[in-house]
Amino acid sequence: MIPNMNPKQMKKLMKRAGIKTKELPVNEIIFIFDDKKWEFADPQVTEIDMMGQKTFQVIGTYVEKEMGFPEEDIKLVAEKANVSEEEAEKALKETGGDIAEAILNLSKGD
Repeated sequence: MIPNMNPKQMKKLMKRAGIKTKELPVNEIIFIFDDKKWEFADPQVTEIDMMGQKTFQVIGTYVEKEMGFPEEDIKLVAEKANVSEEEAEKALKETGGDIAEAILNLSKGD
């Protein structure tokens, strides 16, 4: 932001430069990564259109959560490899979620 410029002046300046902004009524946003996700509850989201290129600005606090595996996958691996659910989950992590490979790896240890 430009110092000492009120928001109305800033909007006028942006409009002259061909930049359009719009506040979006968003309730929740989730960014999903390979190993975690960020959950934003009630974020402030602004759509910025600059010469046809749209970008989005997200403002708010998020909760970071670790990505897990579906419970049914863990139980299936545990049952088929005859191991505990903790061992099954560890094997799924090591194989990137590949159920068949996790079962094979655990069965090799027999």
